[in-house]
Amino acid sequence: MNKIVIHQEIEKFADYLKMPTLKRSYLEMIREANSENLSYEEFLYGLLQKESDRRHENAKQNRVRRAAFPYKKYLEDIIIEDLPNDAQKKFKTLSSLDFIESGQNVIMAGNPGTGKTHLAIGLGIKACLAGYKVFFSTVPSLINQLKESRSEKTLRASENRFEKYDLVISDELGYISFDKEGSELLFTHLSLRAGRKSTIITTNLSFERWEEIFHDPVLTAAMVDRLTHRAYIVNMNGNSFRLKETTEWSKSQ
Repeated sequence: MNKIVIHQEIEKFADYLKMPTLKRSYLEMIREANSENLSYEEFLYGLLQKESDRRHENAKQNRVRRAAFPYKKYLEDIIIEDLPNDAQKKFKTLSSLDFIESGQNVIMAGNPGTGKTHLAIGLGIKACLAGYKVFFSTVPSLINQLKESRSEKTLRASENRFEKYDLVISDELGYISFDKEGSELLFTHLSLRAGRKSTIITTNLSFERWEEIFHDPVLTAAMVDRLTHRAYIVNMNGNSFRLKETTEWSKSQ
């Protein structure tokens, strides 16, 4: 069998086995093996490693994509000194992602513009890259999804998916109040994860004001109790990032 036919067969095998990196790089790897006098074992190891590395990288990016972040923000982009004092103190602990392994929640509460969503997304993306399955949604959007699932009789399937995420990020609790159905659905879904899987909540309201959005003192007390048990409570009250950026932009004009 001549080289042209062999190469054609290799590419067919690569397509059949769904190994696109091998298909793209095997000729280059053959030339490298010949020039460096690699053994068969070294050549095969290098070829499979290249395919494995590419699949590993693709899996990372797919986890980030499926998490449905509204935009990409990384922990490395955060100027730690600009965070509120409590967030600065807990930044290293949170960025270790140990809270995910131990199934602990993180509640970030504070006034708008202090970096709650940026920090939450940064932790979420780092978790995706570390191999965790993550889901992001604003609280109003999540409640709408749950209501649609109930009306379409797919709520149980939605619960099963929600329960299996390693990390759920529920952003913007407190910006919009909900009706009784929405409050109960949110409580049920977040309770599914309590004590086992991690949830990050960002909110502009202190706990004593949560009743303003849930309109039920008993449900509110139960929600606070379950979410805060063994949780990291991060005080995000401080100067607004956005106001600072706007001021700096205005000065540069």
